[in-house]
Amino acid sequence: MPTDDFKIPDAAQGEELGLRRAPAPGAGIGANKPAQLLADLLEATGLIASDRLADAVSRAGAGSLADVLAESEADGAVLARILAERHHMPFIDFGEVEVQKEAVESIQAHVLERVAALPYQLEGNVLRVAIADPSDFHKVDELRLATRHTLEIGVAPREDIELELRKVVRATEVWERAALVEDEMEIEDADDEDDLEADDGVSDAPLVRLVNSIILQAAEDGASDLHFDPQDDSLVVRLRVDGVLHEVQRIPKRLATAVTTRLKVLAKMDIAERRKPQDGRIALNAKAAGRLLDIRVAVLPSVEGEMVVMRLIDKSKRLPTLSDLGFSDEMRAVLEDVIQKPTGALLVTGPTGSGKSTSLYASLEMLNDPQVNIITVEDPVEYRMQGLNQIQVNPKAGLTFASALRSILRSDPDVVMVGEIRDVETAKMAIEAALTGHFVLSTLHTNDAPAALTRLNEMGVEPFLTAAAVTAVVAQRLARKLCTHCCEMYIPTREEMLNARFTPEQVAAADGVSLYRKKGCPRCNQTGYKGRIGIYQLMVMNEDISRLASAHASREELERAGMSAGMKSLWDDGLAKVASGLTSIEELGRVLTQ
Repeated sequence: MPTDDFKIPDAAQGEELGLRRAPAPGAGIGANKPAQLLADLLEATGLIASDRLADAVSRAGAGSLADVLAESEADGAVLARILAERHHMPFIDFGEVEVQKEAVESIQAHVLERVAALPYQLEGNVLRVAIADPSDFHKVDELRLATRHTLEIGVAPREDIELELRKVVRATEVWERAALVEDEMEIEDADDEDDLEADDGVSDAPLVRLVNSIILQAAEDGASDLHFDPQDDSLVVRLRVDGVLHEVQRIPKRLATAVTTRLKVLAKMDIAERRKPQDGRIALNAKAAGRLLDIRVAVLPSVEGEMVVMRLIDKSKRLPTLSDLGFSDEMRAVLEDVIQKPTGALLVTGPTGSGKSTSLYASLEMLNDPQVNIITVEDPVEYRMQGLNQIQVNPKAGLTFASALRSILRSDPDVVMVGEIRDVETAKMAIEAALTGHFVLSTLHTNDAPAALTRLNEMGVEPFLTAAAVTAVVAQRLARKLCTHCCEMYIPTREEMLNARFTPEQVAAADGVSLYRKKGCPRCNQTGYKGRIGIYQLMVMNEDISRLASAHASREELERAGMSAGMKSLWDDGLAKVASGLTSIEELGRVLTQ
């Protein structure tokens, strides 16, 4: 093995760079000069309080001060930049460099995990490696001994290194398991080409681990949906994270049948039936991801094979409140007044996946009280709430929204939640319930709040009943939140602000005001966004709107009346969140029809 792969500085040079061997046991805290030098440098910057630094130095002892600080609340990126400058090494931003698979594989994974390092580029015999703590001589030395390549070392935040390493290792495991399944299928095919389709199809352990690892990846990434889409050359695996689909894996075409069979076994479906759509469910305790999942599985035949879509419902997630959802203080106060009314109907509208059910649950959480009888009818029951009587729709047993609602009204309810108004019978019963002493919450599929009133009329509900029963309508969308670790500030031009529907007065008042836009980092999977926030429109019924609704007024007329009463558009609420730095103009344009 070459001895000049990575030149270790001599004593004087090492002291200057902080690359010194750890002192012998019992040498004392004061002997840990690199830690003390780093502590002095951090204290001079004022980024970390002196008392916290002193405590960190004490706990570090003869070890790594950087490791101790990384475990505390210190900003990892700031610490990494200081270390890079201290040791005259480049700072590595994984949002700007591409991690090469062959570079990562050049050093064993267990070494990288122990050292907190990530090789990211291999050019000829030069291997570029990002390390969290370059002042730890033993870790640098272990890296040098683990490869035959010449090392060029940079510094990156520990969290970024761990995230990237986890993703690469996980992807490698999936491919290895897929290859193992393929190798074993070659042997089995010689004897019985339908072996995987016989019995229950679960005897192939590598196949089981392959499917399990994909589902676990979806759980760890916080995905709401997991897609297995058959193509002409492969089975494409995609995750929907924060409302957007991302391709994460391509499984060889010849394994597609085995994978879909395994998924059908887990969901307790008929594995012999391939011509008809099927539905099933899986209860999964993903301990590694910290999620208790109820997975709804839908299988749909396509020309390339069976498509499998899995909806991941997180049963361990804390129930949200109205404050968590992104309502402005003013809008939330008005909505809370509406929810506290003893009768009437609150309708929440928006497209599929816009968070309507979550808003209803937040409202129910506010109403949940032992003195109030709350009954819900849902399809499916997404959150289990203590103190509520929740009914699951079961069409095969004749339990539909309409039939369940009819029975609910004979069960002395105070509050009724109908998961969705899908037909005229359900619509009429919900409106009549709101008129006969109950508070009703439900959802509709319309683009904005005024359109909900016209939609009920189109479904066959008498306009005067709609006007009398509906108390308020909330329209909503879900926009991705900017990643707080990597979003960047910029000053938009006048043209950009006008194109974003800012008024000329707002543009003039906001001259030189900074907004934020996406960039991308390992924490947000290079998307620039992490999490979602609601964009809302609230229309509260008043005398003018009720009169117009009774007179078959158009959506435009209802909208003008709502605006006169103080209602804001979805775009206005979205612009307020852009101005607050919560999301970007680009994302706002994606979720709202212009």
